[in-house]
Amino acid sequence: MKHTKVKDLLNSASTQQEVNAKGWVRTFRNNQFIALNDGSTINNIQCVVDFENTPEETLKRITTGAAISVTGNLVESQGAGQKFEIQVTNLQILGDSDAEKFPMQPKKHSLEFLRENAHLRVRTNAFGAIMRVRSVLSFAVHTYFQNKGFVYVNTPIITGSDAEGAGEMFKVTALPFDKTPRTEEGKVNYKEDFFGKETNLTVSGQLEAETYAMALGQVYTFGPTFRAENSNTSRHLAEFWMIEPEVAFNDLNDNMDLAEDFIQYVIKYTIDKCQDDLKFLEGRLTEEEKVKPQAERSEMPLLEKLNFVLENNFKRVSYTEAIDILRNCKPNKNKKFNYIIDEWGADLQSEHERYLVEKHFKCPVILFDYPANIKAFYMRLNEDGKTVRAMDILFPGIGEIVGGSQREERYDVLVEKMKALGIDEEELWWYLDTRRFGSAVHSGFGLGFERLVLFVTGMTNIRDVIPFPRTPGSAEF
Repeated sequence: MKHTKVKDLLNSASTQQEVNAKGWVRTFRNNQFIALNDGSTINNIQCVVDFENTPEETLKRITTGAAISVTGNLVESQGAGQKFEIQVTNLQILGDSDAEKFPMQPKKHSLEFLRENAHLRVRTNAFGAIMRVRSVLSFAVHTYFQNKGFVYVNTPIITGSDAEGAGEMFKVTALPFDKTPRTEEGKVNYKEDFFGKETNLTVSGQLEAETYAMALGQVYTFGPTFRAENSNTSRHLAEFWMIEPEVAFNDLNDNMDLAEDFIQYVIKYTIDKCQDDLKFLEGRLTEEEKVKPQAERSEMPLLEKLNFVLENNFKRVSYTEAIDILRNCKPNKNKKFNYIIDEWGADLQSEHERYLVEKHFKCPVILFDYPANIKAFYMRLNEDGKTVRAMDILFPGIGEIVGGSQREERYDVLVEKMKALGIDEEELWWYLDTRRFGSAVHSGFGLGFERLVLFVTGMTNIRDVIPFPRTPGSAEF
């Protein structure tokens, strides 16, 4: 008999004579009531065992974590909290679980403990919900761009260029460490390496995506990226996923329109598809907030925060205006900020971004026209010669979630910017070619997918929204 998903059983229109369900035991109480979950929903279905006619040896094997198959009648539940339950007529143990050693016991576990058991943590309600939301968000990303006529481009994971110019990249090499070939100057001889040059894991697919936008008009990438940044904060990963659209003939205003529309679409899509999971995560977040100091508590419940983004137009503010607001605000004057804003040109921190969103404007904010010296080389220089056509989108509780810009389409200006920053023209000859052959105004942005999942789920540590986090000193699983 083909089994039916728990989600479909719970959503049945009526009772059924006989059904089969397969899943994992969450709890087994009174030698009779099994809470069964198969991952299709956050809700369990109750399976009522005929313990008088079930062998004692079988009953002993029904333990937390065990995989089982149950066949029986789907009937209206006698208990509160669910519409249907299964009156079991046949039960099979598919996989035993050592109840005493199984880490995911039916009790509250710390997030740190669950990270140490990342291979099993998805069996908890919280991580099951997070990963279902992540999956739906991922589908929403592709749905949005495909419906808008974008072409999905797979950019290289192994690259010889540093798109961000920060140098925090993981090297890719086939050279032996004990007998590394050297040049006459004593440097590593990469000509003898697999690719014949120095290569790294990509930090961004943007530069390659730009070349495709110059032929296909509008493209997007959605793939893994890597940063060898030795950071152990709750907002950084060494391996994460990036969404990066690039659009020919779009200026900065078009770019801001696209980013705002995109974010609101994927959040709305996820709210519509993941109501049970989001309600559970909201309840979880509410309980966690109760034990936090008042100053650290979120001002909005999770679903209210998500709707806050949907119902408010994003306020567009120049960097210069934002600096004036921050310089004159009470937290800055009273030295409550960890990073005091003294003058124009400061690189804004999360505390400043959140102040603008949560306290001053009380809506999502798009900052634009940043100082050139704190932004990447490929951003279009403004006529004032000191700012670039960059934009960042700021959200409540998280700060920056999107970074983008109108790209520098003028060949001469781009070459001068690269020279000033010491970027080798020969390494990026192909990128410069796009400015020599049919260059046009174009723009794009990058959105770290885990930052988006973090915001939508209400979690506070980015390590909890990716299946197997990669961080300094940790590459387990």
